[in-house]
Amino acid sequence: MATIPLKCKCGKVTGTATDVTPSSGNRVVCCCSDCQSFARYLGQESSTLDKFGGTEIFQMSQAQVNIETGHENLQSMKLTKKGILRWSASCCNTPVANTLSASMPFAGILHTFMDLPDRDSTLGPVRAYVQTQYATGEPDYPNHSAKFPLGITLRIVRKMLLWKLMGKHKPSVFFANDGKPVAQPVIAKQ
Repeated sequence: MATIPLKCKCGKVTGTATDVTPSSGNRVVCCCSDCQSFARYLGQESSTLDKFGGTEIFQMSQAQVNIETGHENLQSMKLTKKGILRWSASCCNTPVANTLSASMPFAGILHTFMDLPDRDSTLGPVRAYVQTQYATGEPDYPNHSAKFPLGITLRIVRKMLLWKLMGKHKPSVFFANDGKPVAQPVIAKQ
């Protein structure tokens, strides 16, 4: 199992993701309009989105993520009031992660926060290219899908249930013990 160094663009927010293997999570590329809007909101389209508007994410449990420096620079936002929490570094607007809630152990760490030049050898191949109906241009990803395919959906649901049973929603760098986000989310669209 690998420990992945995590670092924002300017280096003020650093940490690690622990116990990472290709089978410990899901490596996906998401082309959804929300992922694209998040990158635009931060002014980070060129560093976050690929040529088809896809964002690479590694889905893991919250307990695997540690922030060692710059915790005070974490900021959160939601694109809509009911949207998922999207985390970034306030110091340089580096996209960091997506989370659902304090009780759900899921954390989708964006490639922009991984200090890992060769992600293939540590994370394995991309398992799914999803939400390609929102892609820019005609994507040439292998086996891409307009939605989330059933196989990858069932895989992440199974992992989240297992992580929940194992208590891997805690500790969380994103949520305080009372379940509130460590940074009050800004709502982009009221």
